[in-house]
Amino acid sequence: MNVVRSIVFYIGYFAAMLVCGVLFLPPSPFVPLRSRYLLLNLYNHFIMAWFRIACGVRYEISGRENLSGEPVVMLANHQSEWETVYLQLLKPPVCTVLKKELLSIPIFGWALRLLHPIALDRSKPARAMRQVLSQGTARLQEGLTVLIFPEGTRVEPGKRRRYNKSGTVIACRAGVPVVPVAHNAGECWPGRDWVKRPGRISLVVGEPIPTLGRTPEEVLVEVESWIEARLMEISTVPRPAPTQSEAPQTLPE
Repeated sequence: MNVVRSIVFYIGYFAAMLVCGVLFLPPSPFVPLRSRYLLLNLYNHFIMAWFRIACGVRYEISGRENLSGEPVVMLANHQSEWETVYLQLLKPPVCTVLKKELLSIPIFGWALRLLHPIALDRSKPARAMRQVLSQGTARLQEGLTVLIFPEGTRVEPGKRRRYNKSGTVIACRAGVPVVPVAHNAGECWPGRDWVKRPGRISLVVGEPIPTLGRTPEEVLVEVESWIEARLMEISTVPRPAPTQSEAPQTLPE
């Protein structure tokens, strides 16, 4: 049954991408950035609704009120494609830090280019880190919220990976708060399996964490502790304890 549901979902997924590519992409370069986000996010709204209907998934979202007001650096755990779509809808316009290869995907990548992401070449870590810090600060000054997945890549439910501090460095330099986000989306939308599963996706947005007068390392410890505590509460897959062998990640996916 899950295979049938997944096939139905992907029929709608690719059909929506094609329709949006024909109807929304051509006029997008000619409208202001904020209006462009509203237009292109129609696709994201559809995908979230279609995933819920086609695959029998329920959403439980809490803490939206913590994203009102000023631009922030949003740090979320990364399990699947679901959060890359949904988090665009929480506080648009959102500037996402991602790997540059995504910009080469037809239609999807073309739309991403129009949303001014920070696209990184992960084969050049030092250059990518400088790019994140300079462009991330600039995006915040432009009034955009910056979204970073500090684990650096998708991590399966029940596994851990050390967080990198690029997001907290940006926030401390710009003097803006960090908003942590925790979710269990990988339990229904696996990161490396096309078959989707019914169930409940819980997403929790935390209160803004101040950065003024604090070090990036100090803020990162608080962010990771908060996210892990929430994952313990919302995950159906047991959370592991951190290990010393976890390699630090420096580049987001």
